[in-house]
Amino acid sequence: MDRERVLVDFALQGGGSHGAFTWGVLDRLLEETWLDLEGVSGTSAGAMNATVLADGYAAGGPEGARKALDSYWAHVSEAARYSPFKRSPLDKMLGRWGLDAAPGYMFMDFMTRMFSPYQFNPMGGNALAPILAKQINFERVRTSPVKVFITATNVRTGRPRVFRNADITPEALMASACLPTLFQAVEIDGEAYWDGGYSGNPTLAPLVSELKSDDTILIPINPLERPGTPKTPAEILNRLNEVSFNSVAVKELYMMALLQRHTAELSGDSEACNWARMRVHIVRNPIMAGLGFSSKLNAEWEFLTMLKEEGRKAAQTFLDAHGHDIGKTSTVDFNMLLSEL
Repeated sequence: MDRERVLVDFALQGGGSHGAFTWGVLDRLLEETWLDLEGVSGTSAGAMNATVLADGYAAGGPEGARKALDSYWAHVSEAARYSPFKRSPLDKMLGRWGLDAAPGYMFMDFMTRMFSPYQFNPMGGNALAPILAKQINFERVRTSPVKVFITATNVRTGRPRVFRNADITPEALMASACLPTLFQAVEIDGEAYWDGGYSGNPTLAPLVSELKSDDTILIPINPLERPGTPKTPAEILNRLNEVSFNSVAVKELYMMALLQRHTAELSGDSEACNWARMRVHIVRNPIMAGLGFSSKLNAEWEFLTMLKEEGRKAAQTFLDAHGHDIGKTSTVDFNMLLSEL
C-alpha cells in the first residue's frame, strides 16, 4: 500500500567536512518517494548540500539530487588530495579522524592565533571556489522547484542575510561558510559577510513564513550536549563554537514550543500561528559528539564516506522510529524543551 505523500522541508546545519553526514541523511531520505521536498535552509556546509541538492533536483528529481551530492563530495575529496590538512601516521594507526597531531593542522592553528587571514592569505584565495563553479549550475538553481535559503552573517550589523534561489552565487555560498579566522570576509553588494552559523545555523524562519510545508526535518551536526567539561584549549574552543553555532536554532525551537503551548491565544496573529503549527523532526547520531573540531577539515574520502554511511544509518533509524509521525505530529519533545528554559 502506497504511503500518502507528505510535503516537507529540510534544515541543514554547517560543520565543514562533517557535512558529509548530512549528505548521507539526504541520500537516504531522497529515496522515500512519499516525501515531497518543498524547500531547504542551510548554512555553511549545509548551504553547499542544500544548493547542490536543489541543482540536482532541478535536473533529475530526487535521483538527480542524490547523484549531484555524490559528485560534489567526491570533488571535495579530490581537491583536498594535496591539502596539508591530513591525518598524521599516528592518527591513522590509532584510527583517529582528527588532525590535532598533523603538522599542517598544527601550523595552521598557530598561524590563525597569531595572524589574520588578511595577513597569511593576502590574496584571499579559497579552494572551494573552483569546486562550486564546476559542480553547481547556478542558473538551474534559480529555477529549481526546491526553494533554497542560505544564511550568511553581515559583519557590520551582526544580523543574518538569507539568500534565496535567485540570489545564490558562489560568493553567497562562500560567505555562508566563511570562518573569520581562516578566510577574509566575503563582500557582496558592498557588505562584508562571515559564516552564517553565527546568526542562524540554519535559519528556520523562512521555512515557516514562505513555505506551505508544516514538517521540518532538522539535520544537526554540532552536538547540543557533550559529556564532561572541556579542559584543553582545543576542547574549549570547539565547545564554544558548538554552543555559538547552535544558539539561534535552539532559540527558534524554543519559540515554536512556547507558541504551541499558547496556540489557542494566537487566533489574531497569523505569523505566530504559522510558527505554532510547525512539526519538527530531528535526525541524530551520537557519532558526531565523538568528533573534534579538527576533523571538520579532514576531507579524506575514507572519512567522508564513513560519515555518509553513518548519515544513511541515522536516517533509517529515524524513519523506522518516526516515519509514521511525519505529516501528523512533531517528534521533537517541545515540553522537554520548555522544561529547560
